Amino acid sequence: MLSPTPRTRLRRKRDRQASDPTTLHAILDEALVCHLGVVDPDGAPLVLPTMHARVGDVVYVHGSSGAATLALEREVCLTVTLLDGLVLARSVFAHSANYRSAVVRGRARRVTDPDEHLRALEAIVEHLTPGQWAHARQPDRRESAATAVLALDLDEASVKVRQGPPGDPELVAAGDDRWAGVVPVTTVLGAPRTCPALPPDTPVPAHVLDRA
Repeated sequence: MLSPTPRTRLRRKRDRQASDPTTLHAILDEALVCHLGVVDPDGAPLVLPTMHARVGDVVYVHGSSGAATLALEREVCLTVTLLDGLVLARSVFAHSANYRSAVVRGRARRVTDPDEHLRALEAIVEHLTPGQWAHARQPDRRESAATAVLALDLDEASVKVRQGPPGDPELVAAGDDRWAGVVPVTTVLGAPRTCPALPPDTPVPAHVLDRA
């Protein structure tokens, strides 16, 4: 069970809070993009979109080693949202969305161990397209040095989920017959497009076709 803290306990719509860590893991594993919230060196808030990967109870994110926002251990907030549907109600007030979201808070650490650093980069690549790490050239020393990796434990996290139809059924009973329902939202990967620097008949690897 996820242990709520004052920073992760929902104050509104508490019935939407999920406490099962497998739900948190599933959301992080399905999402392709996360947003990392930090306070920049000037004291201003900054939210960075980036790629991530979960390994056990740790989530890794990466960026440029030259970025000041990734240079130090610091308090961060990592968020992921999966939009599943637009909920169109009979009243504007009751409009909503079906979604699964996760918020992870804590002190991120800069990964300095070379082995963990390489494993984290592999996990991020494999999260996006399984099989690509073995297919591509491995990073050399210069490339690894240019890539910063942050690790964030999943000790302090909250999960919020909303699924189902609009929440204004009492209007139907009152005779309001305006249409209401859910418009599903899905993420679909398209057909691979070969790099123009390659011959057009270069075969697409099987692991890429499987991902599409």
